Amino acid sequence: MQPPFRIGLGYDIHALVAGRPCILGGVKIDSPVGPEGHSDADVILHAVADAILGASGLPDIGQLFPNTDPALKNMNSARIVERAVQEAAAKGWAIGNLDIVVLAEKPKMAPHVPAIRKNLSALLRVTGDQIGVKATTQEGMDAVGEGRAIACHAVVLLIKA
Repeated sequence: MQPPFRIGLGYDIHALVAGRPCILGGVKIDSPVGPEGHSDADVILHAVADAILGASGLPDIGQLFPNTDPALKNMNSARIVERAVQEAAAKGWAIGNLDIVVLAEKPKMAPHVPAIRKNLSALLRVTGDQIGVKATTQEGMDAVGEGRAIACHAVVLLIKA
């Protein structure tokens, strides 16, 4: 018998480069560096989408939105999350809650957490108290700690709709 809930884990990491827009959780952040990627490279939305898709037993975003497709160049990652939510709903799943951890030395995330939570709430069609957004650094270790990359872990609980 299938349980009435599922848990999904998502992760994404992108290099940070000068002159690239910094969009995180669907929020444009004023920063001299931004994540590099084929789409808008929003590590938060990518991790969230993969968590939802994984919990639903669906293919990951790389299969649904290949970075080799020129039509997807600079795509708004909100489209990826919207599709993940639609696909999960088609299989009878709804978002129970979401918890994310952003790993970044720069930009500093704390001032942007309320806007990111609000945007995620709208994208996922849930209330703000169903979303946890935390940020931490890597204490100077690895590419993230050296400020050359940004990463995000996301965990989602899906419940039978």
